[in-house]
Amino acid sequence: MKIAKNTVVTVNYKLSDAQSNLIEDGRQPMVYLHGGYENTLPKIEEELDGKEVGYSNTIQIEPEDAFGDYDANLVKVEDRARLPEPLEIGMQFEGMPDGEDGEEEAMIFTVTEIADDKVVLDGNHPLAGMALRFELQVVEVRAASDEEIAHGHVHGAHGHHHDDEDDEGEEGDHFRTHPIH
Repeated sequence: MKIAKNTVVTVNYKLSDAQSNLIEDGRQPMVYLHGGYENTLPKIEEELDGKEVGYSNTIQIEPEDAFGDYDANLVKVEDRARLPEPLEIGMQFEGMPDGEDGEEEAMIFTVTEIADDKVVLDGNHPLAGMALRFELQVVEVRAASDEEIAHGHVHGAHGHHHDDEDDEGEEGDHFRTHPIH
């Protein structure tokens, strides 16, 4: 089966920076719903469109097509007292960017430095500003279920699971109440 809109694609991958420094070894395969559902980077979908099981290639994706350029305006210093304890570098919190028009959406900030009474929070994606190399190997392609298409993501193994009893809102709501490790 060829990769096309509304197929579920399983890809083994390795992610490196442009200097071939390993970032992620892809121990778990990437499983995504193909066809513009924003389940993976558009350049990966573009590369894999029309391919079949067994296809492999290494592609480089520039920052503007990956996680954007690094934005120094998304780094802010907060009083440590405003954040919960215990506090560790790498913890993530949802917050609002510093802006004047009030139209911004909440975003995830990562603790990058901790001083005695101050904490540096960075709203940039950890891979922002980096050109990325993906080693890709297609290992499975199947037709998506009607439910997967309706929800816009893969269900089942390596995909998203719905638990109706605990479904209190949209995916990601739990980030609003718990620090992310």
